[in-house]
Amino acid sequence: MGNVIVSGSFDDLNLRQVRLLEEAARLGSVHLLLWSDALAARLEGKAVKFPQEERRYYTEAIRFVDRVTLVEDLPSPAALPLSILPQPLTWVVEHVELCGAHGEALRDYCAANSIELAPISEAQLRAIPPFAAEEVEAAPGRKKVLVTGCYDWLHSGHVRFFEETSQMGDLYVAVGNDDSVRLLKGEGHPLFGQNHRRYMVQSIRYVKQAVFTSGTGWMDAGPEVLRIKPDFYVVNEDGDRPEKRAFCAEHGVTYVVLKRKPKEGLPPRVSTYLRGF
Repeated sequence: MGNVIVSGSFDDLNLRQVRLLEEAARLGSVHLLLWSDALAARLEGKAVKFPQEERRYYTEAIRFVDRVTLVEDLPSPAALPLSILPQPLTWVVEHVELCGAHGEALRDYCAANSIELAPISEAQLRAIPPFAAEEVEAAPGRKKVLVTGCYDWLHSGHVRFFEETSQMGDLYVAVGNDDSVRLLKGEGHPLFGQNHRRYMVQSIRYVKQAVFTSGTGWMDAGPEVLRIKPDFYVVNEDGDRPEKRAFCAEHGVTYVVLKRKPKEGLPPRVSTYLRGF
């Protein structure tokens, strides 16, 4: 496997950025050079929305990333800290970067330093790959854990929830289907369609498999509980509902309520407040 570099602030970790990392992973082991708060502000001309430790925590949880290094200084976006990087290198970029203000400098820099430049097309960045066939069998000796939610704007709080619940067993995430989310949250929801939301959830390394719910209302994941047969159904305090408790009691599933807590040192996040961020 080659030495693959991706560099940037990853301040607004969205579908196209995760797709960039997935396409990079097809070329080799991905080393993400994550810009510090100060460097991102200087190179992008604006303050970051999410602090560097939160961005690092999130990007380290993405299954396509093998290593994250925080970078404090670069002369421009068209440069790498070559002294800390193994050779040879493949630098994966969004194709639009080759057409922007730094495009010529980027090409010249790579040519001068024998770096292979690998642009990812707009079509690739927008495409959501087909989902893998559903796996309902846990690894030998492992319990099955099910969590549910909308996950309309995936954030570090969700990542922490997945990390915590995955310690209980193989983690299945039932992502609310569009109709059910709209019913529960009202018009204007979800912000992102179910394919988008499922893809983002599946990109987190703690998740064994993300599936769609096929029911409606607070127990829209009822059919998935019956199909997957989890040992545990886990919710945060704000997701605790009598309907869920009753369903689990009826079907012999252990119901667990966790206190919503961010990763130590990180700010609490709520998707509703991040809409439009």
